[in-house]
Amino acid sequence: MQFRNLKVDGAVEFTPRVFPDDRGLFLSPFQESAFLAATGHRLFPVAQTNHSRSRRDVVRGVHFTLTRPGSSKYVYCARGKAIDIVVDLRVGSPTFGAWDSVLLDQDDFRAMYFPVGCGHAFVALEDDTVMSYMVSSAYVPEHELALLVTDPALGLPVPENAIISERDLVAPRLADAMDLLPRYELCQEIELELRG
Repeated sequence: MQFRNLKVDGAVEFTPRVFPDDRGLFLSPFQESAFLAATGHRLFPVAQTNHSRSRRDVVRGVHFTLTRPGSSKYVYCARGKAIDIVVDLRVGSPTFGAWDSVLLDQDDFRAMYFPVGCGHAFVALEDDTVMSYMVSSAYVPEHELALLVTDPALGLPVPENAIISERDLVAPRLADAMDLLPRYELCQEIELELRG
């Protein structure tokens, strides 16, 4: 498995080796040895796995978890194709406000690691795009926050014809949510706790 550091401090892209044959294909979207080599630590304890299916032009995000508790994610696309986006929302981070994106699809099966305090969004490029996540914390509605994905201050690659949920359409802009954003030092502390 190959890996590449992204523009957001601590975020990583992983590309597994795909083994096709006349029956189909086989791959491993998560490999502990590669994760350890890329991040310097083992994967967080998985509290929950999530699965979403979206039609073309659906945009989900920018979602993040209230810190504390905070949440790390490991995401890949099991079917279809999406532009997956990580946004550094950690106030005090050396890359605060930066974002990066990776094409996740059912051909290369790239995956992304999101450290605690980073926002997540994606744009589905095909119907029936399936995104699968491992997350470090269980879903608690009052802990789940969002920023406006179309906020010009973020400058994310959102298509004009995007299909966006009502919840995400009324999310605050970055400038209006500064008091809700995680602090970098606390995110680093939680990351250390997750490593045991």
